[in-house]
Amino acid sequence: MKGLAGKRIVVTGGTSGIGEATSRRFLEEDARVVALAAGEREIETAHERLPGLSGALLCDVADAAQVERAFARVDELLGGVDVLVANAGISMRRPFLEIREEDWRRVLDVNLTGVFHCAQPAARRMLAAAGGVILMTASTNGLSGHPLYADYNASKAGVILLARTLALELAPRVRVNAVCPGYVLTPMQKAEYSPEMLSAVDAAIPLGRHARPEEIAAIFAFLASDESAYLTGATISVDGGETA
Repeated sequence: MKGLAGKRIVVTGGTSGIGEATSRRFLEEDARVVALAAGEREIETAHERLPGLSGALLCDVADAAQVERAFARVDELLGGVDVLVANAGISMRRPFLEIREEDWRRVLDVNLTGVFHCAQPAARRMLAAAGGVILMTASTNGLSGHPLYADYNASKAGVILLARTLALELAPRVRVNAVCPGYVLTPMQKAEYSPEMLSAVDAAIPLGRHARPEEIAAIFAFLASDESAYLTGATISVDGGETA
């Protein structure tokens, strides 16, 4: 991809699933990458799984103070931020009537408020420098209703509108786009779905399978590159034709 070599990139949730694949793709593009994650074990093993990583920082994006400390450390490691991939997210599969308020708040705090916490310091740094790109992991769940994920769906719908709003406010120096994966075969997906459930999902997808994390990472690489210089405010579905 044009223009990625040497870029300073922060990926939240960057040591597992889509985030790990995205960190790896940017490293393959000769970018400099710092990954943020909330799991201590993931952070401890990140450099083994992602050779060349500039840093792996323990950070709960729902905590504004932790995010500020993480970005201060990013300044030390990279000297600034050219690209933010706000990818960290969680989900809890349960009926609406069984969602506890603390679970609702946790999902919204990580998936939506966490994006806000990271986008704000990243945008400040980009606007003070040469500009940049902010990319957000939304979901096809933010485009249409899916049973058993009321909190997750609401959070991802919020991410989409946050991305569109920031695209307007931060233009022309910062581009902002939202990526909406459909079903992706990640550890989080495997933890929530049995093999039988996964097979049933595959049967309903026109391309007949879940996406691979690397396929979502490729979209992030494109959107961060100079190849997509005229793309901002976009919501891009990567779902094997599911929403069609």
